[in-house]
Formats: sequence, C-alpha cells, structure tokens
Amino acid sequence: MDAVATAGSALESRLPQDRFAARVLFFIEHLGGAILAIDVAVVFLSVVFRYFLHAPFDWAEEVAAGLMTTMVFIGAGSVLARSQHIGIEVLVLMLPPKGRAIAAAAAAWITLLVSATLLVSSAQLFEDTAGQLTPTGLPQWIFLLPVLFGGFVMAAFAVANVLKLPAGPRWTALFPLLAIGAAIAGWNTLLPQFALAPIHLLTLAAVGGLLIGVPIAFALAFGAMAYFLADPSLPMLIWAQQVASGANHFVLLAIPFFVLAGLTMESNGMSSRLIELLLRMMGRLKGGMNLIVIIATALFSGVSGSKLADIAAVGGVIMPAVRKTGQDENETAGLLACTAVMAETIPPCVNLIIFAFVSNISIGGLFMAGLVPAGLMAAALAVVAVIYGTRVDVEKVFVGGTKRPMLPLIMGAGVTLAMILMIGRGVTAGIATSTEISAFAVVYAFLIGGLAFRELSWRLIVQLFVRSAAMTGSILFIVAAASSLSYAITIERIPDQISTLMIGVGHAVGPIGFILVSVVVMAFFGMILEGAPALILFGPLLTPIAIKLGINPLQFGTIMVVAMGLGFFAPPIGVGLFATAAMTGTKVENVTRPMMKYIAVLIVALLALVVFPVFSLWLPRYLGMTG
Repeated sequence: MDAVATAGSALESRLPQDRFAARVLFFIEHLGGAILAIDVAVVFLSVVFRYFLHAPFDWAEEVAAGLMTTMVFIGAGSVLARSQHIGIEVLVLMLPPKGRAIAAAAAAWITLLVSATLLVSSAQLFEDTAGQLTPTGLPQWIFLLPVLFGGFVMAAFAVANVLKLPAGPRWTALFPLLAIGAAIAGWNTLLPQFALAPIHLLTLAAVGGLLIGVPIAFALAFGAMAYFLADPSLPMLIWAQQVASGANHFVLLAIPFFVLAGLTMESNGMSSRLIELLLRMMGRLKGGMNLIVIIATALFSGVSGSKLADIAAVGGVIMPAVRKTGQDENETAGLLACTAVMAETIPPCVNLIIFAFVSNISIGGLFMAGLVPAGLMAAALAVVAVIYGTRVDVEKVFVGGTKRPMLPLIMGAGVTLAMILMIGRGVTAGIATSTEISAFAVVYAFLIGGLAFRELSWRLIVQLFVRSAAMTGSILFIVAAASSLSYAITIERIPDQISTLMIGVGHAVGPIGFILVSVVVMAFFGMILEGAPALILFGPLLTPIAIKLGINPLQFGTIMVVAMGLGFFAPPIGVGLFATAAMTGTKVENVTRPMMKYIAVLIVALLALVVFPVFSLWLPRYLGMTG
C-alpha cells in the first residue's frame, strides 16, 4: 500500500508519539510481509520435495497454517492502525456530523473492548495449554503466541485510535456504552427470572455494532464475546480458542497466496501487457472496449482470486483509455462492477474457497462448477455490451508512442495466459491442492516480473508482501471472528432451528423455491455484510438443507456465491460498488443508471442457473469431480 512506502519519509514531520507509532506500524507491517514470504517458501519447497525428491515435510502444513495465523492477527492489527477494516457506514452517514462523530467514537471504544478482551483471554488460553503438544509434536504455545501477540498489537492500536478522537465525542460516546452495559448487568442480576439470554445479548451486540459502524470483524467478535461473558459456564479462553482456530487452516492459505499473485501481476507488467494486446486486437470493434473489460476481468480472476484486485487491475488500465477515447466512463465503471459479479465463480476466487471451506464441499469441484456459469454470465454481458457499445479510435490511447512492439507484447501476454492455464490444469488434474498451486502462482509471477520483464525491484517486492499480508489480515480476521460467532450459535442449536424452518420452506415451495429464497437472503446480506462474512454465516447453515432437498451442493454453492456477489456490487448500498466507483474515479449515483441493464441480464443468468442445474454440474461430472 502507498502508505507503507511513504511511512519512513513522514516520520520526521510528526510529534514524538506519532513517530514512535509510525515506527511500530512500519515494523509490524513488514513483519507480516516477512511471515508471508516464509509461508510461500515453506509451501513451495514442501511441494518440490514431495513431488520431485520424494521427501515430504511432515510438518509443512501445520507450520504453514501456524505462520498464517500469525500473519492474520498481525495484519488485522496493522489494518486497524490505518482504520481500514471494512464496516457498514450506510446508516451512520445518514446522521448529522455530530452524530457521525459520536458513532465513530462508540465504534472505536467497542473495537478497543474486543481487542483488550482478546488479549486477556488469549493469555488465559496460553497459560492453560502450557505443556501441550500438537499432532506433529510441536509445542502448542507456538501456535497460540500469534494470537496473544496479535491481541496485544490490536489492543495497542485500538487505544491509539481512541486517543486520536476529539475529546467531546470520545467521552460522549463512552458514557452511554457504560450505561447500557451497567443496565444489562443490573437487570440480569436483580431480575434473574427476566434476564436477557446470552443469545439475545449476542444479537444485540453484533447487530448494534454493525449499525453504528463497528468494523464487521470486530462486530461479529463483539457479539460472540457478549455471549461468552453472559454465560458463566463458558470460560472466555474458549472464545479466544475459537477465534484462533478460525484462522488456522491450511486450505485458507490459498487466499493470501492468490492475492499476492494478483497484486504481483498488477505490478510486474503482466496485466498491462494482456490488456494492451486485447485493446489493439478488439478496440475498434463495436462495443470493443466493453468486451475488453469482460475478457480482461475473466482472465485476471483466474489468478488474483480477489474481485476488488481484478477491478483495480483492469480499471487501472482501461479507464484512462476510455477517457482518452471520449467514451462514457460511468458506463464502463458500471460494466466493470458487473464483470466482477460474473467473475465470482471463476477459480481461484477467494469466495469460492471460503464457501467450499465452511460448507465442507470440494474446492476443486466448486472451481469447476463455476466455469460454465461464468461463461453464461460473460456471454449475457457481452451481448448487452455490444448492443450499447460504440466504435472508438484506439490510436488515441497510444498518443506519445506508448505502444509496445507487437511480438514482445504477444509473448508477454502469453506468459500471463500460461499462468492461468497452469492454475486451471493443476486444479483439474489434482496435481496439487489449491494452496500449493497458489504458491506456484506466486513464484511464477515473481520470476516473470523479475527475470522476463525486469519490472520488479526489491523495494516493490517488499511492498507487495506487506500489502498482501495486510489484505489477508483484513479478510481472514473476519473468518476468525465469524468462527467464534458460529460456535456460539451452534451451542444455541440455532442451525438446527433454521434447518427445520428452511426444510419446511423447501417442502412447501420445492427445491427451486428454496434456492430462490436462499438467493434473496444471500443477496441481501451480501449487500450489507460484504462477501466473506455472508458466506461464512449462511454457507454452513443452508448447504446441508439444500442437500437434504436433493440439491447438488456444487450447484447450490455456485448460485450462492453469485447471489452474494450480486448483492455486494448492486446499487444502492453494495460495498463493492462504492469500491469500484472509488477505484475508477466515478460517482455511484452516476454509475447506477447505466449499470442497471447489466444487472438485469445477470439476474436473468442467475435464474437460469437456478432452473437448469446442468450449467453448474456438466463440467464437474465430465471431470469426475462431483463426489
């Protein structure tokens, strides 16, 4: 991130305490980047030794998962320091300025409370597990130390964030929070027969936190924390244990690795070469610019795994070309957001990995199940794009001699396509796991950028690792927090109750009706919660019900991911749409109208996926990956 690169130069212009905080943040961010680099090396070398030297590292998966846990909590702390955790601000923005300031202060206090409680409870867990060993014989404390350290980092930065607030809103927000806490404690103590149940406090804390702008991860953790505090039979160290275990899974390592590979593509010239080739080949066609957006997003989605990374990569090259040729930038921005929905089911999308993980279905099978639906949506978007598109003078884009020679350009684009094919072949052939393939993608991207294109400096490489570690912390801390929330609602048997209710709905309206209800639920929560938490909360609840109703889990998973993406990027409040507008330099209100025709065809395509399972299931069945 740009702030990392400029942190050092800004130190001298700050107050002593600010300079110290900046140095600490600089160290924390670079520590996270170093851990990510070590993790890539461990996974890559373990694959090389297993396949080529027949000498596997028995400890590799456990160590790699432990390193990822460290990276997640360190990354979450650094993102907290920069106030970049994702939250829901729609309702807060409706308040007057004074109200927004008080809500922001209340959110900061709650974030501090969660961080401090995580620190204390993880210390209790650390003490409780002293002397225990992991399955491979390593001391258990090695894997709990990251949570303890991460809790300390988050608590320290949360304190700093509170102290930065103006004194007025800071104390104005604190007193109502203390009053609410005291009132609940007093009510439950004095009137135990009418006491608020732990599940009620969980709901109040989580929903209330989201509404006042508490970052999603901390709001989910706050709800689970309130539940544990309200139930004397549950030690708080179990809460810390659930948060820690939520991030400690080897399969989730594919997320930071694919994010790193995608960011490297943006920086090493692979993205720009491929888009320039597409521009020179297709730019003069009617709707050519629009077709380039669709194709480029589809291709980059096969590497980066992150939809916002795809938008950044494609938009960063396409939007200047659109403006130079005098096209409607709002039309292109709207289409770009819709292509991100289309690309939700193109492997190795992060959300496919998360859904497969939480729903206990095959990642490889879900990868293959998403390809034909993505092609269907791409075709639907392409038809509309051509109908409403125009021809442009591509030469305006290259004024000033910015064209690359054609042969090197083709070769440069070819190595990008080779990387995409490598990932696809690895998944379909079962040569390696998605995590191992993602590690190879990282090494490949660095070799191409450093040796072939010579567009990667050591300074830039360090920044890429730092930025990827921070992004991973932001994404996977949501997974960790949601894990503790899921544990609490499982104790309350809420999944069983929802299952009974939804099975009844399924029997009443049939499998297709159930899928349509699930689509509405996922689109709504995808709009307000963002992708990962919506999938984490509802994937494990709805997927078993779908299976009981005879719905193939691969079809259901594909539909749920698309529905979530549709909500995430849909107007008026989709977080992804706001991010797209920010990255393309447009305004949401201007993008919404031209975007609606693309949203309409995506909805039609989604309904086709619901009615015709063959779109999702043909390829996995052909490859024998449905089981």
